Amino acid sequence: MASEFSDAALLLIGHGSTLNGDSALPTYKHAAEIRERKVFAQVLEAFWKEHPTIAGALRGAYSQRVFVVPLFISDGYFTEQVIPRELGLCRNGQTDFPRIQERDGKIIHYCGPVGTHAAMTPVILERARQVVASGNSDIPPSPSETSLFIAGHGTGNNENSRKAIERQVELIREQGQFHDVHAIFMEEEPLIASCYASSETDNVIVVPFFISDGLHSFEDIPVMLGEAEHDVQSRLRQGKDTFPNPTERNGKRVWYSRSIGNEPLLAEVILERAREMTALKG
Repeated sequence: MASEFSDAALLLIGHGSTLNGDSALPTYKHAAEIRERKVFAQVLEAFWKEHPTIAGALRGAYSQRVFVVPLFISDGYFTEQVIPRELGLCRNGQTDFPRIQERDGKIIHYCGPVGTHAAMTPVILERARQVVASGNSDIPPSPSETSLFIAGHGTGNNENSRKAIERQVELIREQGQFHDVHAIFMEEEPLIASCYASSETDNVIVVPFFISDGLHSFEDIPVMLGEAEHDVQSRLRQGKDTFPNPTERNGKRVWYSRSIGNEPLLAEVILERAREMTALKG
């Protein structure tokens, strides 16, 4: 049976980086997965900080309908101003614009970022399950015996970044799987290191709420969790995990996962974002 998107293109947009070659990997990975499923007639990748560019990728879409999904954690400057501007949906910093517009013969459906969707909850839970299952531990704890922490960057410049994580904390708490669930941040209170004092159990799982693995997830957060910086750098040079799982620290047994951006379940969130737009009128 034909997909509702069989005549449409998907444009998946990542931040990209000229300094971190791994930054683009989640975008390419999920685009390849969705392309393999043949849900869309065409699947394209684009980036803000590297090629292919957003405007260039849009020109390469041959379908009349184009669904644009930002592979970003939260709404903010990039999703509300930069990407819409590059797509030709708004100008001069305008943030209130129609999400469905016709531009140069194409009908563009501009979707919300993946990180704010409620379907991110299974992505986080799967990351937590995987890291405990793969850790060097004879008897892994059950979720009911574990404190779960979702770690974000945190910034005073964009309160939405914090809101996306706090919303996930609420959703996971409502499920009642874990003994307690908290948000922690690199640059805002409560800080990463506070997880030891605020956890209500002896078992702690920390899941970084970032799209790509890089400086923050591989280096900064492990150090904030108490790893010596020289040990982190040494493991990084050897291609090893920078935080051994589990690690005994401050009377707790700690597991630290990879970022959520490479989790295969994220492809489902991307598709959900596109499906939402089919119910809207341009």
